[in-house]
Amino acid sequence: MARLALGIDLGGTNVRAALVDADSGRIVAARKSPLSDRAPQAVADAAAAAAREAAAQAGVDPAGLHGAGVGLAGQCLGSTGVVANAPNLGWRDVPFGALLTRALGAEARVVNDLSAAAWGELRFGAARGFSEVLVVFVGSGVGSGLVVRGRLVEGARGVAGEIGHLKVTPPRGGAARKCGCGQVGCLEAWAGGINLSARVREDLAAGADTAVRDLAGGDLARVSPGAVEQAFARGDAYARDLWEEIGQLLGTVVGNAVTLLNPARLILGGGVLMGCPGLLAATRRSIDATVSPSAAVGFTVAKAELGDDAGLVGAALLER
Repeated sequence: MARLALGIDLGGTNVRAALVDADSGRIVAARKSPLSDRAPQAVADAAAAAAREAAAQAGVDPAGLHGAGVGLAGQCLGSTGVVANAPNLGWRDVPFGALLTRALGAEARVVNDLSAAAWGELRFGAARGFSEVLVVFVGSGVGSGLVVRGRLVEGARGVAGEIGHLKVTPPRGGAARKCGCGQVGCLEAWAGGINLSARVREDLAAGADTAVRDLAGGDLARVSPGAVEQAFARGDAYARDLWEEIGQLLGTVVGNAVTLLNPARLILGGGVLMGCPGLLAATRRSIDATVSPSAAVGFTVAKAELGDDAGLVGAALLER
């Protein structure tokens, strides 16, 4: 009989719950629900409901699964279950682990979503066979997870790996941008999909000469990194310069992290980075130019294999 584990992936708009075969990483049953109310208790109730529905599909009782692992886009304070800051949910200092434990009727361990993704990739994805791994995803935000000696590293308070909140120098002499975390100058404020789209809309409103507006159907609300990538593929000068700028910022930060941490493998993923080959290429060039020669020896780069399921699988297997 399969050994099943419960994983929950909590984003800013949806919650996903899945029963995962602990021996193969296969998702046996899953449920996805929209978050119409982002109040902490409402989210805990929605997550618990999704978990019960997924468990029912698999024919098991979630209370008998030795708890659940939860990957959440935010700064999670280790074993306390407290979410210090989750910009996409508008949370500060929320004891979400305790709320979900009560709603679910089983212990819930809460970690950053990239820590969960890193663990999923280590167990059943692109990090299999490696014990020193850095995982970086660029999606709506920018985050990373770190594995050292085969163990997930969360830091003294659980907030290690917040690569998106490292500070960067504004490109081309521009003004620093405010991040969703409340600080100014974070990498995520430039490279995260939400902030990147906002920046392009500002440029278009200021009269930027680019095909991005037409590719978004003339509607600024539809501007996205995908529209920039389309423009890039057509040789658009604005898109080319923007991808070079953002790629240099991303690559410099990630390359410095590789020099500092000396992983054997870097895994890149996330909807923005994987959906925009031009940006990925610019980022890779910058990484290669930044990593120190000694850290580059034996170092490899790979794309995430588990895609959007990495966090679900990793969260389910946190204790296994």
